[in-house]
Amino acid sequence: MCQKVSCICLFILLFLTSCASRKQLLTTASGGAGDDSIKIWRTIKRLPVGSKGVRRLTVYDIAHPDIPSSFEGCKLAFISDLHYRSLLKERGLKNLMRLLYELKPDVLLLGGDFYESCSDMKPLVDSLSHLRPLLGTYAVLGNNDYERCYEEALSVLNDAGIEVLEHNVDTLYHGEEKILLAGVRNPFDLRKNGVSPSCGLSDEDFVILLTHTPDYAEDVPITHADLVLAGHTHGGQVKVLGYAPVIPSHYGRRFLSGLCYNSDRIPVIVTNGIGTSRINVRLGAPSEVVLIRLHSLYISGE
Repeated sequence: MCQKVSCICLFILLFLTSCASRKQLLTTASGGAGDDSIKIWRTIKRLPVGSKGVRRLTVYDIAHPDIPSSFEGCKLAFISDLHYRSLLKERGLKNLMRLLYELKPDVLLLGGDFYESCSDMKPLVDSLSHLRPLLGTYAVLGNNDYERCYEEALSVLNDAGIEVLEHNVDTLYHGEEKILLAGVRNPFDLRKNGVSPSCGLSDEDFVILLTHTPDYAEDVPITHADLVLAGHTHGGQVKVLGYAPVIPSHYGRRFLSGLCYNSDRIPVIVTNGIGTSRINVRLGAPSEVVLIRLHSLYISGE
């Protein structure tokens, strides 16, 4: 009897430990050419098992010398690969929006692959547009979005006040200080889009590059980018004993999930995304929302 009780207690302890938030300093290395040092912390919070839509919140605290002081603590929520009405359906979308409201981001960034059916685009965007973060909502499109209903998707997003960054740059202001947000148009067509929209920018600015696939950060020079945000891989979507049989990347596990680096040591954050493709199953690659908190100075006491 005592042995059974001990086993049950051990199981409960392991379960609670796995659900706890864990903060970890990931890097203090130099960034890309010309950059000074960068520090990145990650905190992973697993959401309740009964949650639909999103199972994990991953928070990255990023300290970089090019982040202006007025952006101290600025919050950017990043979600990608919703594939609406795949594994993500109405109830899951409501839970996702509830979490985003609770996070109160200053900026919402959308990484593409919005829908499975063209008719699902408008109800999805209608929900997302209700958030209205202080500094706006920005999007790039994914391969699914370019393959069908492209013009309709652009129209729906623009009508909702969501700016689609089709190989252009926008400026986010706090007072007179700024950071720059660059978005990649169809990163799979390098013949047309093989010059990064970050290339014409300055090393003095903090530049975030938003692209659907992380491969873009390795396929082309992303000069002046300080941070890349990407999706597309779904974290493998199905992993067995840590192995993902299918990874939609030319670079295999290198850009599978989490914090990665390209050959120039520019950090690339790859989200697992929200929805699913091909089969409505996730295993070992929980759906997630990424929250990025910016810091103008290194966090003391960490």
